[in-house]
Amino acid sequence: MTNRQNIVLPQPKIYAAAMLLVLTVSSINVFAAPPALATKPTANPATKPTTKPAVSTKAAPAVLPIVAERIVSVEGITEYRLPNGLKVVLFPDTSKPTAVVNVTYLVGSRHENYGETGMAHLLEHLLFKGTPTNADIPKQFNQRGAGFQGTTNFDRTNYYESFPASDENLKWAIELEADRMIHSNIARKDLDSEMSVVRNEYEIGENNPGQVLNKRMLSVAFDWHNYQNSPIGNRSDIENVKIENLQAFYRQYYQPDNAVLLVAGKFDEEATLKLITAAFGKIPKPTRVLPKLWTIEPTQDGERSFTVRRSGNIQISMLGYKVPGSLHPDNAALTYLGFILGNTPSGRLHKLLVETNRAAGVGAGGGSTVDPGIFNFIAAVKEGESLDDVQKTLIDTVENFYKSPPTEEEMGRLRVLLDKSFDQVMANPQGLAVAMSEVIAAGDWRLFFYSRDQIKKVTPEDVARVAKKYLTRDNRTVGQFLPTKDPQRAEVPMAPLAADVLKDYKGNQAMAAGETFDPTPANIDARTKRYALPGGMKVALLSKKNRGETVTVRLSSNYGDVVSQRGRTTAMSFASQMLSKGTTKFNRSQLSDEFDKLKISGNVGLGNAGMQTTRANLVKALELVAHVMREPTFPEAELEQMRKQSITGLEAGKSDPGALAGEAMNQHFNNYQRGDPRHSPTREENLSDLKAVTLAQVKKAHEDFLGFSNAEIAIVGDFDEAEARVAIERIFGNWKSPLPFKRIENPYHEVAAMNKVIETPDKENAVFGARMLLEVGDNDPESPALQVANRIFGGGGGLSSRLSKRIRGKEGLTYGVNTGLSLSSFDRRGSFSANASAAPQNIAKLESIFREELDLALKGGFTAEELDSAKSSILQSRKQAWAQDATLASGWVDKLYRGKTYEESAKYNADIAALTVEAVNAAFRKYIDPAKLSVVKAGDFAKAAKASTTVNDAKTTAPGATSK
Repeated sequence: MTNRQNIVLPQPKIYAAAMLLVLTVSSINVFAAPPALATKPTANPATKPTTKPAVSTKAAPAVLPIVAERIVSVEGITEYRLPNGLKVVLFPDTSKPTAVVNVTYLVGSRHENYGETGMAHLLEHLLFKGTPTNADIPKQFNQRGAGFQGTTNFDRTNYYESFPASDENLKWAIELEADRMIHSNIARKDLDSEMSVVRNEYEIGENNPGQVLNKRMLSVAFDWHNYQNSPIGNRSDIENVKIENLQAFYRQYYQPDNAVLLVAGKFDEEATLKLITAAFGKIPKPTRVLPKLWTIEPTQDGERSFTVRRSGNIQISMLGYKVPGSLHPDNAALTYLGFILGNTPSGRLHKLLVETNRAAGVGAGGGSTVDPGIFNFIAAVKEGESLDDVQKTLIDTVENFYKSPPTEEEMGRLRVLLDKSFDQVMANPQGLAVAMSEVIAAGDWRLFFYSRDQIKKVTPEDVARVAKKYLTRDNRTVGQFLPTKDPQRAEVPMAPLAADVLKDYKGNQAMAAGETFDPTPANIDARTKRYALPGGMKVALLSKKNRGETVTVRLSSNYGDVVSQRGRTTAMSFASQMLSKGTTKFNRSQLSDEFDKLKISGNVGLGNAGMQTTRANLVKALELVAHVMREPTFPEAELEQMRKQSITGLEAGKSDPGALAGEAMNQHFNNYQRGDPRHSPTREENLSDLKAVTLAQVKKAHEDFLGFSNAEIAIVGDFDEAEARVAIERIFGNWKSPLPFKRIENPYHEVAAMNKVIETPDKENAVFGARMLLEVGDNDPESPALQVANRIFGGGGGLSSRLSKRIRGKEGLTYGVNTGLSLSSFDRRGSFSANASAAPQNIAKLESIFREELDLALKGGFTAEELDSAKSSILQSRKQAWAQDATLASGWVDKLYRGKTYEESAKYNADIAALTVEAVNAAFRKYIDPAKLSVVKAGDFAKAAKASTTVNDAKTTAPGATSK
């Protein structure tokens, strides 16, 4: 979840996934869980079907050369404009060997007409179905090892691809986006299959209590504005939309004068501008006029209420208040308001409700929208406890906030966090490209910097003023409706134009760029200094100049053995998590502030740490991490909060198909008794352990297992090597481990196949899972061939695998299907798995097709074309991964532990490149046996069977006939 400036609000890690606290819905994408649904229509003249194209796609004869006009530059980023109206934003950064191409279209669900909800998102899916020139777009992404995505929100749609920087790849990406801007097929046959994929995406969201609640919030809070409709759309609209409507919508909005092209990363600016001019410049400027949307939501005239009753195990209370659009001056103060109330652990709501054990979690925030939108406050309460009491406190605290304005400490905490987050985004071209889509939708990419500057000017008085103005009873949506003689209405003003806001804006000096680093195994080994401390810790230091002087640290301590860890899993887990809850110098909130001051992002656990900071803060960051590990205070109240949150999270999954299927599968493959650290506990065992663990046991786990006699540390990025050496020796050199370490083995064992069905009533989405164990390790000769075979069959993500092409692309049964291959570097014990989701009535067909495709692969084998594509994808992906400091640091920790270098990775690349079709097919046939596959299916199959019986009965009864 994000606040209004795209800063992630911290949430307790122990229950973040289980809590399902969905505050806002800003976008949905081709591969992510969908957001909310609303069903009310909004009139809009924008998308009336037409049989005539809105624009001609034939370029007029050029009289003069096409020239890109330079418009403005801010902080190293430059905007150009083509004669056809396309805006081009270029952000060169040579420090990383990657590039990103992002196209933002100024169209989203806000532009949809009655009966067409979800159309913008459905169209986003269809743009991956190809053009006459580029017939198989996912295959092209896969062959080039490109990361790609498409996302849709209320105000915009964007498409981006991230790939290894090269002239060829950049030319391909630019020409691809120019081609699908006006030549995408948008065909009936693709709509037929993709409609059911999107419907399954919708069904996934219907299993999420928080998302369902947020959908209802939108539909109840808005009377007329299209923000009442979630971008995922209404189910009947998704199922019945006409291809002619989609084609008209595409021709209307997918044009150069309604788009912004952003290129970021390693590229030559002048050459890239020529590529863009050649590819996009030949598209004519449209003659149509984009429709002006005129609907303004009327002022709310009283509190509103709604109740959702569905299967689940968690209670949630959500408040929604209408607030101005993202360009309004009050928007910056609202950012502070949400953070001060909703942050964990320093927020007022957390201290009032979570620390007192009245609620399991809280949050606050709102999605940035062009027109006035919704700001939400949320609290989750354990089933069986009083939700009404928590809701009353939540309303009272929020609506009386203005009486207790924020302190300078509260204001300063967010300023530090925003400053850190801005630096991190600016150091990451891919992250910046995606973040820019949001401000582009608001009116101008420069708003990214303008908002950063404006937020620094906000005062406590500003925050109190906007709280009093908007957080009022009659502007509230929650609970129940009550008539009143004393209305307290909040007039929500419109925002000014971006041109007016930015009239005299200049921006700040651009961030210093980093060096060009060659991420090859040979260069990584050559640039890395490796040594061991006298106490036993192994060290890898890779110093290189980075944009923003960022540096990444990975620290891993290996402790204990199967005997010393027996029966202590929960205590060890809590000991690790409680380190950040307070130390002898800092309470939890102060410790969070210290991390922000040192620009530290990451986690600290029991002898383990993963973090990013900056060159100037590295030594102090290492000292702080060591202090957190050495001197935790283990507050009793924090243990009780964690216990309650963990229990709530487990209970929330009691009716979730995915959680139940996963638990059943783990239990089937469990080969160890309770207490053994390798044991897979049941939900009941987990609950029992959580209730029984004591503070003394947690402290004892910390005492027994914290030490660095058997540890690895890797530092990659912009740092002083000599300074780092001294600091590591001083901080960790003599830190002995109390107990001896011995790796816990996990050998292969035979497991009989099973096929289990789990009923989950009132859940619209069902899951399918399959798994088998393999007697093979990562060091076996067949390992590269198995990895490639898995990539071809169903692994690697994307849409190019055999399973994805068949089950998603052709049959349209699922939103996503994939396989996984897990191999150990020590034990000859691996696993092959598969998972997918679908409507309950389609799970049987999905399983049948999965087995059919598996048999075809085993009998017929893979093709040379599939092999070449998979090898290219794997090798490109590995090269791109090595360009990321976090990947390099984690890789070095693993290799130090195993006594290896990146020469091992080079050999693995060579083995992949040398593979033949015969070797890949032989490995797949040797280890994959359908008879050994265990399958679990979870869903509301009884309801699906009943619906199917009803439909069949209706079909066999002719109109006017009598059924006997």
